[in-house]
Amino acid sequence: MSLKKAGLIVFLILLVDQCTKIYIKTHFHLNESIQVFGLDWFQIYFVENEGAAWGTKLPGEYGKIALSLFRLIIAPLIGYWLYKSVKENAPKLLIISVSLIFAGAVGNIIDSLLYGVFFESSDNGNIASFLPGGGGYESPLYGKVVDMLYFPFIKDATFPSWIPFLGGKTFTFFNAIFNIADMAISTGVGMLLVFNKKVFPKTENA
Repeated sequence: MSLKKAGLIVFLILLVDQCTKIYIKTHFHLNESIQVFGLDWFQIYFVENEGAAWGTKLPGEYGKIALSLFRLIIAPLIGYWLYKSVKENAPKLLIISVSLIFAGAVGNIIDSLLYGVFFESSDNGNIASFLPGGGGYESPLYGKVVDMLYFPFIKDATFPSWIPFLGGKTFTFFNAIFNIADMAISTGVGMLLVFNKKVFPKTENA
């Protein structure tokens, strides 16, 4: 697989990721949701998070900046892995997987690095504008990641009473809210795990 094709995958993922994030950020109130095709289990639900993929948050005052710096360090390493894989004519599945992971990582870096500078805050029922006259809501590296894809397949279900600690409590499956970048990362990692033998073929000893 050529570097050009890998680059096209990265570009398309980033394009869709950023277009959806910018649209949601500039058209939705924070925590506003709509049902897609009238389906209760498929919603566009606008939230922002300061943490890692799938809304995971690092504790402490410096958790956010530590995560942003980690992303800035790890993304070039993934990019180099992608470049090296193409040049060494690695299996196509490996190149596609790494392309997805790289695109997802860069997509969320853009949010952390630039969204706080270029957008208004979405707090207090405000619909954010791009390049506000009073400046953005945060300094670089402190921007919040925009999430919007929500698939609550099972809502307000109750654990059976016989389950220890959880019996009688309600739950929602699947309650994570995520974005296209998160999806790309998860898909890429999933492909590496599922097709492990194909993406990392063993070389036979001569």
